Order: sequence, then C-alpha cells, then structure tokens
Amino acid sequence: MLMKKIPQITIAFWIMKICATTLGETGGDLLSMTMHVGYAISSLLFIGLFVITLTTQLISKKYHPFLYWSVILSTSIAGTTMSDYMDRTLGLGYAKGSLLLCTLLLAIFVIWRFSKASFSVNKITTVKVEILFWTAILFSNTLGTALGDFLADDSHLGFGGGVLLITGLLALIVCAAFFTRISKTLLFWMAFVLTRPFGATMGDLLTKSHAQGGLGFGTIGSSLILAAILFVFILITSRPEISHESGVQAGLLKQNWRMLTRRFRLTTGFNKK
Repeated sequence: MLMKKIPQITIAFWIMKICATTLGETGGDLLSMTMHVGYAISSLLFIGLFVITLTTQLISKKYHPFLYWSVILSTSIAGTTMSDYMDRTLGLGYAKGSLLLCTLLLAIFVIWRFSKASFSVNKITTVKVEILFWTAILFSNTLGTALGDFLADDSHLGFGGGVLLITGLLALIVCAAFFTRISKTLLFWMAFVLTRPFGATMGDLLTKSHAQGGLGFGTIGSSLILAAILFVFILITSRPEISHESGVQAGLLKQNWRMLTRRFRLTTGFNKK
C-alpha cells in the first residue's frame, strides 16, 4: 500500500493545473518551434523527461509538491509535442487526432475499470493504479492540446473564443459540483481534461502575435511568467501541509503528556486540587 501522494483538490490545485498545462503548451512550442528542434525529437526528449519524473514519483513514499508538479508539467509538455507530431507531421489533423486520442483515453479508463480500482484520486494507493492515473493524465493532456488547437483553428473561434468556450464549460462543471449530485470523481476527470485545452488555447493566446489574435508575449516570455506563477503557488500551498503536520505532531505530544500525567497521578495517588 502507498501513502497518499496526491495534493488536496482545492482552488489552488486548479490554478496550478492551468498554469502547468499552459506552461506545457508554451514550453513545448519553445523547444519544437522557436528553437527549431522539431516535433519528433522534442517528443522523444519530453517523453524521456516524463519517464524520469514518473519513475521518481512512483518510488517516493509520500507527496512531494515539486515532484508531483514536475510530473504534471512533463506530461503537459510531452502531450503538446506528441499532439503536434500526430496532427501536423503525420498529417492526421486536429479533428482526427482528437478522435484518436479520445479513443485511447477511453481505453485507459476501461482498463482501469476492469482492474476493479476506484477512479477517485483520493484512493490511489497501489503502484498499478498510480501508473494508470499518470497514463490517463499523459493522454488527457495530449488530447487537450489537440482539442485546443481544433477550437483555435478549425472551429474558427480563434484563441480568445476558444478560451471563452472552455471557461464556460468549466464554469458549468463547477456549478454541477456545488448544486447537483453528479459524481465528484466524474466531474474531476471532466475538469482535468478540459483544463488542458484551456491551457493550450491560453498558451496560444499568450504567445501568438497581435496580428494572429494573440497577446504577443512569445514562447520565452510566456514560459517564464507561467513558471514563476507555478513556483510561487507550489511554495504557498506547501506551507499549510507543513503547518498541518506540525500541528498534528504537537497535538500528539500534548495527548501523550496528558496520558503520562494521568498515569502518574493514579499510581502515586496525587491529585491536584
């Protein structure tokens, strides 16, 4: 059995998830396009990075914020270059690429279902389920990139329109979480998948020039800004966990001290009045 290695699902979690997925888009484009490394080589490099970070995550026995978000980021960057390679280099196009990736993601969930393990992220307590969890995340991020590109280009919504559409869908999921009895696990995975195309379209919005409908920050500037935001949030969200652990330890010490003093009074017959 494994200790819980997944952070609490809070508003901060989703902000960090969006930052990580958007950084994955800008970081992937930085290497493959700006630095002219190409989609194939970039995909191999980032898949290698994903394997390294994932292996370290699997070996670890508890939740490490920087390690966890490094795996999320590596899946996001690898997903960007893998999607671009499939859609552009192999010529599948955004629609066919999205359909193929959606099928693969559903296949992973079917395998997960037949493993008789819960889809809940709060019940990832074995290595097998953790591997399925990260595989699903890798393909959901790859699918999200293809969907984001489809919305921005083929749907003619543009970068801003794509962001607004996905924002509206995410808002509906939030409302469903608060006001309906729909499975929270189902809503979590829906939001997790949708935050990736949100990050993809947001990344394009940040990096593309004004003439292309973007804000013109470029891949380098956008990546630096997003990395700084993610770093700060990791530091901020790590502190409560440390404080919580310290509080638990302090509470145990007080409890043990009370038990010792009670036993002392019983054995000595001394009662403080």
